[in-house]
Amino acid sequence: MNDKCPFAALDVTGQDLHGEAARLREQGPAVLVELPGGVKAWSINRYEVIRELLMDRRVTKNARKHWPAFIKGEIPPDWEMISWVAMDNMVTAYGKDHVRLRKLVGRAFTQRRADALRPQVVALSTKLLDDLGATPPGEVVDLRERFAYPLPAMLVASLIGMSEAALAACSKVIDMMVHTNVSPEEAQAVLQGWRAAMADLIESKRRTPGEDITTDLIAAREEDGSRLSEAELADTIFAILGAGSETTINFFDNAITALLSRPGQLQLLRTGAVTWDDVIDEVLRVESPLAHLPLRYAVEDIELDGVTIPQGDPILVNYAAAGRDPALHGGTADEFDLARGDKTHLSFGYGPHYCLGAGIARMVATIGLSMLFERFPDLSLAVPATELKRLPTFIMNGHQTLPVRLTVHAR
Repeated sequence: MNDKCPFAALDVTGQDLHGEAARLREQGPAVLVELPGGVKAWSINRYEVIRELLMDRRVTKNARKHWPAFIKGEIPPDWEMISWVAMDNMVTAYGKDHVRLRKLVGRAFTQRRADALRPQVVALSTKLLDDLGATPPGEVVDLRERFAYPLPAMLVASLIGMSEAALAACSKVIDMMVHTNVSPEEAQAVLQGWRAAMADLIESKRRTPGEDITTDLIAAREEDGSRLSEAELADTIFAILGAGSETTINFFDNAITALLSRPGQLQLLRTGAVTWDDVIDEVLRVESPLAHLPLRYAVEDIELDGVTIPQGDPILVNYAAAGRDPALHGGTADEFDLARGDKTHLSFGYGPHYCLGAGIARMVATIGLSMLFERFPDLSLAVPATELKRLPTFIMNGHQTLPVRLTVHAR
């Protein structure tokens, strides 16, 4: 790996995601950074370069075939980020394998299934809001734990046919997986934990098939010409669970925080000057719920404005930085403005890896947020937004808790 480019160790506690991205952006189109365990990767923080690389066939997400250090066994099995590169699914596949797996998974995200999910979103939102409604006036509640977390997590679990008990056990593993300050021992436990959970789910669906994505993928595994390996099956289901829940949880967290900490912006929404679509896109632009998605690799040498990413080197795309790039959004790129005309972002990805569940995510976000703010018009943060504790990670962008008051504080 080329060591001539200056590099810095990314903050594993994720306390200044946007400031860190801005500093790296100023250094060039690709900057060498250090990940946990001393592993180095090229950080990409500019919108145009990110979009270019997301479409570039010289970039892959398959460590097993394109990351020499991983292939040679130089990356230990207890590396802090091992779960992100050890997976064998649609997300990490390359070329024909990616097309094959994406086609199979795409069949599961039918319009029929999306339409059937809508009343379920309304029903679950209603239940969660009813439970919150029992809170004594003025009492502080953690809205992340009570609403932002269970709504998407339980919906995605339902999509893959996972029980609430199994979800509760697996959620602990997913939460640990996104933390970048874990120890090697914890990282290994995470890998073993989610694989065991997926094996249990698949076995239960083989015994008792249902109307869910896991059952569909098990059936697809038996089709001629599109056969899923057992590892691909388990890892693909886990990818759907993780991507569909963690990102949406953090979206709700960031959207609620943004609106409650900016009364003027919330008023624009309440007067009809802007829509929930405006809220969704501006939140995804300014506070992408996924900061970095590890990892990509250079299939061959890639030249970027005078910087060479050598073949086989890891690449870390900073989605959180893309929407805040002043080259795209000017001097107000860091400002949350629902009325801005251009809300371009890359939070659903771009190109061949564009999120298959984007439409469902938008539907869940619109229903969940609109019902929340209608049910609790006096909703307010219990602490200043600047005092919210961030998740200990540079992968996800969110808070550990979201303390709010649902009603005006009782005097």
